Amino acid sequence: MIGYVTLGTNDLQGNAPFYDAIAREMGTGRMMEFDSFIAWGEPDGAAGVALTRPYDGKTATVGNGTMVALQAKDKEQVHRLHEIALANGGTDEGEPGPRGEADENGLVFYASYFRDRDGNKLNAFCMAPHG
Repeated sequence: MIGYVTLGTNDLQGNAPFYDAIAREMGTGRMMEFDSFIAWGEPDGAAGVALTRPYDGKTATVGNGTMVALQAKDKEQVHRLHEIALANGGTDEGEPGPRGEADENGLVFYASYFRDRDGNKLNAFCMAPHG
């Protein structure tokens, strides 16, 4: 249903390397690029992420309660994405680890949380065997 998610930025070129590194770890890259907009993902693939300067020319702000969740392939990738985010100017919002209890299949929601350089909140998650 979702084609891509757009986040606002006040420094497109400064924040782009953060998303380049995240996308590279997830096996993708830039799929569209203009002076005010960059999108990462695959055409006709899973949902992508875009970064843009606001159309109205005003300062980009962070949505309170807004977050983009990136589906990782396993716990190790959740850890790598968190490390990549922090190494590229992001800030920690929650170290990698299990959240909640295991479901009826013995799987637990495993996630890390971080913000990009503009303060947009993201997480990397997977469903992983408990333990």
